Amino acid sequence: MRSRLLATSWFALLALFVAPAQAADPAKVIRIAWPVAEGVFDPLRQADIFTAALVESVFDAMLQYDYLARPAKLIPNTVESLPEISADGTEYTFHLRRGIYFTDDPAFNGKARELTAQDYAYSLRRHFDPHWRSPWLFQYDRKILGANEAMARAAKTGHFDYDAPIAGLEVLDRYTLRIRLTEPDYTFIYAIATPASSAIAREVVEKYGDDVGAHPVGTGPFRLATWQRLTRIVLEANPGFRETRFEAEPGDDPKAQAIYARNRGKLLPLVGGIEFDVVEETQPRWLAFLNGEQDIMERVPYEYINQAAPGGKLTPNLARRGVSALRQKDVSILYTFFNMDDPVIGGYTPEKIALRRAISFGFDRDKEIAVIRNGEAVKVEQPIGPGVAGFDPEFRNPMNTYDPARAKALLDLFGYVDRDGDGYRELPDGSPLTIELASTQVLLDKQYDELWKRSMDAIGIHMTFRKSTYQDLASAALLGKLQMRSTGWVANVPDATNFLQQLYGPNSGGYNYARFRLPAFDRLYEKAKRMPQSPARDAVVREMSRLVAVYAPWKLGTTRIETYLTQPWVIGYVPHPIMRSVLRYVDVDPSLRPAGGH
Repeated sequence: MRSRLLATSWFALLALFVAPAQAADPAKVIRIAWPVAEGVFDPLRQADIFTAALVESVFDAMLQYDYLARPAKLIPNTVESLPEISADGTEYTFHLRRGIYFTDDPAFNGKARELTAQDYAYSLRRHFDPHWRSPWLFQYDRKILGANEAMARAAKTGHFDYDAPIAGLEVLDRYTLRIRLTEPDYTFIYAIATPASSAIAREVVEKYGDDVGAHPVGTGPFRLATWQRLTRIVLEANPGFRETRFEAEPGDDPKAQAIYARNRGKLLPLVGGIEFDVVEETQPRWLAFLNGEQDIMERVPYEYINQAAPGGKLTPNLARRGVSALRQKDVSILYTFFNMDDPVIGGYTPEKIALRRAISFGFDRDKEIAVIRNGEAVKVEQPIGPGVAGFDPEFRNPMNTYDPARAKALLDLFGYVDRDGDGYRELPDGSPLTIELASTQVLLDKQYDELWKRSMDAIGIHMTFRKSTYQDLASAALLGKLQMRSTGWVANVPDATNFLQQLYGPNSGGYNYARFRLPAFDRLYEKAKRMPQSPARDAVVREMSRLVAVYAPWKLGTTRIETYLTQPWVIGYVPHPIMRSVLRYVDVDPSLRPAGGH
């Protein structure tokens, strides 16, 4: 208690001597490499965590998260305060800050363009326009009064009327937006903080049409400077960014307190630019960091973890160079989905469920963790990431163990036997049984391919592989064209339903890659969305997890333990459990870079 009082007094004294805030220095640039190519700069169509980070840097949602507060805490972004919420939980009223402007663009005909409530109403409408096939529709689907009716009219006429009123999107005045829901939804406020809820100007969309993703025009801390597709992206500090100063709640964490003490009151962003390089292979990415060509290594590749920070402790050579390491459990899950519409592996009959369970029993997850992940992962028992509301650390999935003998017995019992003596089983009707797993060409996926092949050979299942790029496979998954694929989900909302929405029937064609449609599950999901956080709601979530175990639309995998490295000239970097990009809060000291550095 005494130490906390002293700390409080010290911070109060520090506040009197905060250095005058200064605008971002263009000489300060953060360099970072990404393992996958970017998608498009469109809040509505970004579909991976890396493109989402770009969107968060350029565009603004009304709400965001406190950089340092743990657990994650919502704060105002472009609004004056958190929304006014009606007593029955169905009305959210947002009051925008005045004087926020989009970056210049020919779409505005040389005029300064202020952000208004109408921009957010328009941006939310876009999710209901069938033309855009929004992968984020699930966040708003059947929730906003009148929006689904507008979508149905557009489906019939082939045109979405953006000027027609929607009861649930009321622009009360230039700076006030009221969102009215069809029923209480205690997680809806989190959807408003996601990149998909960011504001985009109607003039920009109408000028560039389907190519709008190549013309990002936002109100955020950075703007696009140069873009070499699939290779390099350079952002620069937005010179017209509204006055926003570093404020946060560091809690009791000493590192967070030190960051807060150093940066409190400074103008954001702290750096003048960010350079993103796409480096898909792990070795060149690792060597670039070792050579000082990259400032931050997010998620150290598992094959290099013992050369970097085994168990989270820096190796002596990196420690001598002043490199810093942070190790934490990701708020995520990895899983392999089965396409429930596929005639071989999908379906809800006992023999189809048995096949999926047998594949799950046959995969050597222990070897995955020990060999491929170098011990930097833990088993997943529930289709929910750790640390979010509704996660149950005591939940156990009896169908999610490595048991090849049990897998063989299940296959034998349901007629999946080897009739021609070639070592591989046939379907119960005697036709060939071949399972296809989709994956990319990167080393990590090749290692998984080998493990899957060995695991399936051991139980007599013939497995082949479909190889393509990350973005192509993501598109194919949305269209239901993959039989199996290993993927994952990183929380963008700190609630169990953020994970479980991937198994909600109406989200088939979106992020329900498995195309799982089970009425009992859907009813429970809808019930949970209407309930406030409570033990009763946790019980509903557990029942959903049990149904997933029973029907096996996923083979549950792991939660990653990730290690992040920063060079000694990087100041104040802390990954956030929900936000995709934190680089507006990060500083660099160019004087500490080695000779020849940027």
